[in-house]
Amino acid sequence: MDATVLGVAIDSGATAWVLVSAALVLLMTPGLGFFYGGLGKEKNLLNTLAMSMGAMGAVAIAWALVGYSLAFAQGNSFVGGLSHLGLRGVGMEPREGTTIPEMAFMTFQMMFALVTPALISGSIVGRVRFPAYVTFILLWSLTVYAPLAHWVWGGGFLAKLGALDFAGGTVVHISAGVAALVAAAVVGPRAGGRRFGERPHNVPFVLLGVALLWFGWCGFNGGSALAADGIAALALTNTTLAGAAAMVSWALLESSREGKPSATGGATGAVVGLVAITPAAGYVTPLSAVAIGALGAIAAYFTAKALARTRLDDSHDVFACHGVGGVVGSLATGLFASAKVNPSGADGLLAGNSSLLLKQLIGIACAALLSAAMTALIMLILKPFLTLRSTESAESTGLDLSEHGERPYGALGEGFGSMSASEARVYSSVEDQNQV
Repeated sequence: MDATVLGVAIDSGATAWVLVSAALVLLMTPGLGFFYGGLGKEKNLLNTLAMSMGAMGAVAIAWALVGYSLAFAQGNSFVGGLSHLGLRGVGMEPREGTTIPEMAFMTFQMMFALVTPALISGSIVGRVRFPAYVTFILLWSLTVYAPLAHWVWGGGFLAKLGALDFAGGTVVHISAGVAALVAAAVVGPRAGGRRFGERPHNVPFVLLGVALLWFGWCGFNGGSALAADGIAALALTNTTLAGAAAMVSWALLESSREGKPSATGGATGAVVGLVAITPAAGYVTPLSAVAIGALGAIAAYFTAKALARTRLDDSHDVFACHGVGGVVGSLATGLFASAKVNPSGADGLLAGNSSLLLKQLIGIACAALLSAAMTALIMLILKPFLTLRSTESAESTGLDLSEHGERPYGALGEGFGSMSASEARVYSSVEDQNQV
């Protein structure tokens, strides 16, 4: 049944779908932790998981206090106002232009705010102090994510321009991918340099993480329709097809160039396809989604291979997967979008409208410039006040021990009985620093 609040009908079906979608998107953040954790070394597994879980804690509070207001309160073309500080005025009444309570809308958007900065962690795992990382993502979420969400979804200048981003290709993936590239450059490579051919320590964790991400992406893209309708069904269908097309494309590339398709490669390809379809999910046909997924996988694969030959140490290829995948998806929106599919969107180049592609390019450039500049600035400001980079000995032993005093598979035991001598020295050093 529909309810009426202040004379405006609330659609109970739409509200239920958005609330379920919010829960699905929440699941993506721990899923990301398992994906990144499986790709890395065992000695950094807990630290990698904590980077995602830390975002679920710290950024959620920041979003409720300040972030939502900066993103979605009425303001100017560049940032929202302060009328929703501390969720003031966010209640049961429908959000303007929707049939769902604003509280439901705020919570759904909060889940996007949590997962976006967590994406960045994959580029710098194993070499950044945890307190510095949490401080960084707090500042980044308020100075990059919230303003960018306002530009695109909150009535800012990119929305007025007519740039399209159905579920976050620009707001989430381009911003996080570019930030990951800049963060990797500022932090520097792993101790001893980037190691080529390094294998994941736990492939089942990688596959589990991707399964959780793919499941959550159904809410990420499908829920962005903000209604349980045909556009939501289209977005969910396109999400599945693009992920599948990218997974197959990546496997074919690996088979032809490296001899065998790896489970890790196929899983990575699926993530790229899900990224690429995100901005276009509600604006294109299912066959276009297949093409977008395949194009995203090809672009990300060759970008990752090219960056591997440089000194830049983006540990889990976040820029290739999310930055490049997001760019491909945003440009593809400008190519494949059709007003016949979604009248609230626009026609793209293939439907005879070249202006949308230009608007998408402007959106990409604005998101990349904001993210790159603020990421570098935040990290440079933090350096004198917080120890950003872990020590070489801590990196060698692993950040699970040096940052959290734990190991992923088994307890530390009495004294240092279950530790190696080098682990005991690192643990003792950390304990001494904490006591001081």
